[in-house]
Amino acid sequence: MQEKQNNFALVWFQNNLRVQDNALLYEIVKKHKNIIAVYCFDPRHYENTPFGFLKTGKFRTKFLIETVTNLKNNLKTLNIELLVFNEKPETAIKGITEKYQVEALYLQKEWTSEEVQTFNNVVKELPKSIKIHAAYDQFLYHPDDINYSAREIPKVFTNFRKNTEKTSTVRPVIKIEPLKTNAVVENKTKIPTLKTLGYADFEMNPNTAFPFSGGETAALERLEYYVFKTKKLGVYKKTRNGLLGKDFSSKFSPWLANGSLSARTIFWAVKEFEKQHFKNQSTYWLVFELMWRDYFKYISLKHNNNIFKIDGILNNKYHWERNQDLVEKWINGETESNFVNANMIELKKTGWMSNRGRQNVASYFSKDLKLDWRIGGAYFESLLIDYDVHSNYGNWMYVSGVGNDPRDRKFNVNLQAQRYDASGTYQKLWLQPTLF
Repeated sequence: MQEKQNNFALVWFQNNLRVQDNALLYEIVKKHKNIIAVYCFDPRHYENTPFGFLKTGKFRTKFLIETVTNLKNNLKTLNIELLVFNEKPETAIKGITEKYQVEALYLQKEWTSEEVQTFNNVVKELPKSIKIHAAYDQFLYHPDDINYSAREIPKVFTNFRKNTEKTSTVRPVIKIEPLKTNAVVENKTKIPTLKTLGYADFEMNPNTAFPFSGGETAALERLEYYVFKTKKLGVYKKTRNGLLGKDFSSKFSPWLANGSLSARTIFWAVKEFEKQHFKNQSTYWLVFELMWRDYFKYISLKHNNNIFKIDGILNNKYHWERNQDLVEKWINGETESNFVNANMIELKKTGWMSNRGRQNVASYFSKDLKLDWRIGGAYFESLLIDYDVHSNYGNWMYVSGVGNDPRDRKFNVNLQAQRYDASGTYQKLWLQPTLF
């Protein structure tokens, strides 16, 4: 049993699984000599949702295990030990505070309902003497740096973008220095395996457009490759609607989603590229997409749980179906559209789908099949490697006519297939019987 002779600060990692450009980690290292880090594989994340899907499917689970493994190794270079638990955070963190003299808890501030409930559960179990430090650290433009409060966030993205670009700046990337000394922390915890979490091990499908590993190290390698080594950034706007291969888009989203790569790091890499090489529509467009990501975060901050309600943030009343047979046909790629089918089979086989594909299958689900869009959102939550609560439900609302699209558009999936897969190469790849 550790003698309670050292005062510790505890950093609780959630969706900020990196050591560089981590504001919470920077603060804790600056203010405390003895630090413990913790990550919890919350069992609730591996249960079924009310819509009948596993909350976290095998693809994102594997990516997360790789990410936490990498985080543990990277924290060691800072002289910080990561304790990893396969239990609820309120149980694990309470146990740490009982074993060690913890005086402060640092964590990234979240605001969606499940995360808030978990935070409240944790705080409820802690002694009142422990100081809580929670701060936003998942935005490109920090909430303190934009020109309006959450309730004043514009209804239309263009207004948000123009105002933010004009009045706000992106904070610099933060470098974290290693702790000079840190009290020895006994660590017998083990990172769970897929099997521990209830999944069979698997090899990634060789045709995946996302053949990458989880973790900050892999994220920074991809950033270097895409931006500087190949200069693919310079043609991003032209290629971003592609369907095949790993380089038609940046593929940063899975690392952004669990916070192993920060939006600020990408932004300043783009600015460095523009300084070294050239500035064009493509370099701007990657930042433009990061701003969409910010916008959906601000929309969820403004509207809270309305992003999960059937009428969305617009309170638009539609008649939504709950036809399980149609849902299953959509999931299994058995609809009347081969383009939709190919995208859905890719998702099922790899946990990945292009942005162009996502818009089409979501539009088909809500506008053609007229199915409850939240079912589609829950399925994406389960399958996607890059699931992010704000972007996922923000995009589903947008496409379904209950979110931030004032035009309430419907995608013509046949025309989209002709435009983006004119030769049928993508559809042939995923619809071949040999791949089933």
